[in-house]
Amino acid sequence: MILGAVGHDLANDFVSVGLVALVLSALARLAHHLGITAVPLYLLAGLALGEGGPLSLELPEDLISFAAEIGVLLLLLMLGLEYTSDELKVGLRTGLVPGAVDAGLNFTPGFVAGLLLGWELPAAILLGGVTWISSSGVISKVLTDLGRLGYRETPSVLNLLVIEDLAMAVYLPVVAALVVGGSAASTVTSVVVALAAVVVVLWGAMRWGHHVSDRLARGNDEAILLAVFGLTLLVGGLAQRLQISAAVGAFVVGLALSGTAQERASGLIEPLRDLFAALVFLFLAFQFPTDDLPAALLPAAALLVVSGLAKVATGWVVAGRAGAATRGRLRAGTVLVARGEFSIVIASLGVGLADGSDLGTLAAAYVLLSAIVGPLAAKHADRFAAWVPAGAVR
Repeated sequence: MILGAVGHDLANDFVSVGLVALVLSALARLAHHLGITAVPLYLLAGLALGEGGPLSLELPEDLISFAAEIGVLLLLLMLGLEYTSDELKVGLRTGLVPGAVDAGLNFTPGFVAGLLLGWELPAAILLGGVTWISSSGVISKVLTDLGRLGYRETPSVLNLLVIEDLAMAVYLPVVAALVVGGSAASTVTSVVVALAAVVVVLWGAMRWGHHVSDRLARGNDEAILLAVFGLTLLVGGLAQRLQISAAVGAFVVGLALSGTAQERASGLIEPLRDLFAALVFLFLAFQFPTDDLPAALLPAAALLVVSGLAKVATGWVVAGRAGAATRGRLRAGTVLVARGEFSIVIASLGVGLADGSDLGTLAAAYVLLSAIVGPLAAKHADRFAAWVPAGAVR
């Protein structure tokens, strides 16, 4: 009797998680009725249900945290399944210029804001990272909910997200060394190891992916589901150990699959993705410091105005290079506005700094606002096209 021996705590966990699932179900229905993505509603639910919220529940945070991490991996796995290795090769070859534009336009607002606030240089550099990196999890959910995976500008958006995640292999070791005062030699070593791991992982996916696909295609649905789920966690975990984002590892697994295996895996993984993805945004909101959050909303909103326009400009340039017209450029720009899990991770690196508390609070307010405003702006991007002067795009 496994369940009978566990006791009262597990019963409470079942009740709490069941209530949360029902709330999320109601919000998903409401979002569908309103014709918007459910992400902003999930975030607000997380604020209400989390510690210090008006409807606070005692939830097994370790379990929800782990499930949320799986949700991020499944979101990126599904993006990879929509992509081909040939498209990635082209994207990486042509992605250096868009990646540089993205870094320049979006790192600068946070970095300058940190300096204007009188923070130490490491804290300002961390805030630059917070404003630089878009949320792969939020964006992939928005693109799916709005039915835009097949749009002309979407591959350029996905390319940029992959380049951002790969750039983290360089950025994170460098800023971690700045924060803890590591030596130049150890920093360079970490960066070289991370870059080498990225190259090996991508090469392995492109070189051996078709063999894995052939083997998977011979199995039944249950075997394919378990194999793809297991591979996603395995490769994601190995990528994380090599100081690459686990999300990149999950994306590569999706990228490696092709043909029948790819099609069957997409259909089998989709319900799992929807289940775990809801927990991604719920748990993201749990991490926001609700007591200090209100005071940080105004400066966060000001920062979002500047950095949001910078992301729209980035998407405008990137989608334009892919041949997208005005509407496609605006769709690309607005969908990139949302920041999320990576920004929180970056801010957490500064917890030991003198300005670490202020950085964490500002980053939390900024991520919350961007994750709400971004999906809503993406939903109405086509309306914004009417505001663009007729001669602005050739």
